[in-house]
Amino acid sequence: MNYRLVNATKRDILKLIEYKLESIFDYVENLSLEEINQINDYVKSNVPKELNNYKVICIDDKKVGCLLITNKDDGVLLDKIYLEEKYRNKGIGTSIIKEILSNYNIVYLWVYKLNTKALSLYKKLGFKIINETKTRYYMKY
Repeated sequence: MNYRLVNATKRDILKLIEYKLESIFDYVENLSLEEINQINDYVKSNVPKELNNYKVICIDDKKVGCLLITNKDDGVLLDKIYLEEKYRNKGIGTSIIKEILSNYNIVYLWVYKLNTKALSLYKKLGFKIINETKTRYYMKY
């Protein structure tokens, strides 16, 4: 399936917030109301600040996901890759990540431990776990 990456614009902010929140809340459990509110507040304030680093993933001129890459230490941080559910498991995310790996020598990312499909993919692509928290792994390629 062919995709293209386009620069995100202000018109995309609400969708980017939705994508980011969904990708968090799908893989964390037992959050208090206070934690949920903190996450919502952080995402709603942070997405507009990072807008220039976001790419929107498009298929047939339909926006179906997003990508966020930022500079990090000696490489880049793959901060977010998100695809709407019906576009998952079609090789799109793998293709995007392989493209990133071909353009950068060092790539970092966080992955939720409960996101076993993504974790498996990252390991298959050569990422190694270098740190962890209660809910996430920090990986490096």
